[in-house]
Amino acid sequence: MIGTWSSAVSCAVAPVAAAPVAALADAGAMAATDIARQVGEGCRTVPLAGHVGFDSLPDQLVNKSVSQGFSFNILCVGETGLGKSTLMDTLFNTKFEGEPATHTQPGVQLRSNTYDLQESNVGLKLTIVSTVGFGDQINKEDSYKPIVEFIDAQFEAYLQEELKIRRVLHAYHDSRIHACLYFIAPTGHSLKSLDLVTMKKLDSKVNIIPIIAKSDAISKSELTKFKIKITSELVSNGVQIYQFPTDDESVAEINGTMNAHLPFAVIGSTEELKIGNKMMKARQYPWGTVQVENEAHCDFVKLREMLIRVNMEDLREQTHSRHYELYRRCKLEEMGFKDTDPDSKPFSLQETYEAKRNEFLGELQKKEEEMRQMFVQRVKEKEAELKEAEKELHEKFDRLKKLHQDEKKKLEDKKKCLDDEVNAFKQRKTAAELLQSQGSQAGGSQTLKRDKEKKNFF
Repeated sequence: MIGTWSSAVSCAVAPVAAAPVAALADAGAMAATDIARQVGEGCRTVPLAGHVGFDSLPDQLVNKSVSQGFSFNILCVGETGLGKSTLMDTLFNTKFEGEPATHTQPGVQLRSNTYDLQESNVGLKLTIVSTVGFGDQINKEDSYKPIVEFIDAQFEAYLQEELKIRRVLHAYHDSRIHACLYFIAPTGHSLKSLDLVTMKKLDSKVNIIPIIAKSDAISKSELTKFKIKITSELVSNGVQIYQFPTDDESVAEINGTMNAHLPFAVIGSTEELKIGNKMMKARQYPWGTVQVENEAHCDFVKLREMLIRVNMEDLREQTHSRHYELYRRCKLEEMGFKDTDPDSKPFSLQETYEAKRNEFLGELQKKEEEMRQMFVQRVKEKEAELKEAEKELHEKFDRLKKLHQDEKKKLEDKKKCLDDEVNAFKQRKTAAELLQSQGSQAGGSQTLKRDKEKKNFF
């Protein structure tokens, strides 16, 4: 989406140009100091006989930066309905596309949208990340975790890109969060425990700028007391919010003054009303009109000045030099990299790599030996188990074999008895048949004798 900033933001080009110049001057001073430290008295100052042209380096840097464009990422943290989207539309004087959030989210979700903005010849890739469903759950104990995980994920993505052999950081879209606008509900009493816990978890990872949303909901006296109460609670709970830098003389006075106004009490509105002879952004109420850009009504102008016109580059620099460096250092230390040895002598990356590699190989060999011993032990245990099982099988086989032999012997004995009974039965049968045969023959001879006797009688 291509948006257009308000014409009042045009003076932002000057700070953008001034920041690279200051950075270049600092880099030059550091380089000169390093060279002087290395060569000692061998480095001396010599006058130039005429114009050489390296004084155009700041202009070259500015032109290169403008041609490449800039990126700025804002994280809006706050409960649903506090006007986060409306304030973003008001800050950048445009209408960002987005779906309105509801109170029915099961958990906290982070929604990221990136827009290309153009003002004069300066391009800005703006990413707005909003916390959908924050504070809507009954159990809010872990509401901060998705936010912390999202910020760490952006750091991790940049670190992985940085550690690549072939890096393309100039074309890489830096998604690290540069500013966190923390929206505080205008209760007029004190900070909620959810706000304190979340800001405490985020203060070491991102630049937190607390703001009181919809500040027209409470009276001016209540607002003053509320600001004091919030500041007191942040200090007592050790929450570190972003302080506008005062080391640069050109912005020290205004930043010092604005630090005293934190947290900013803001009002957002995209509706324009005619006030006097001018069309101004305002909110119309039955009792009157609240002007967004009227500093007597709210701190919107102060927020826009500090966030965009004066300290945008410092927010980017603080994100890289402070928060990202802290994450990078902790991550590399977890991986085993360190700057010094036990004797506090500097370590080169090659030495660190070799030491870590040797340590890894030693651990690998140790684990390999442990695994080999464990394997041998398990093989022995398995062999013992198999031998025991084999012994049990042999014993069982012997028992079954003996049982089989006993049964076979019993069956043979029974068979012998049966055979004896069969033989005796056959002998008795044969004798009976023989007797029967003899009886039959005797009966036949007697019959013949009687027949003969009858014949003789007659």
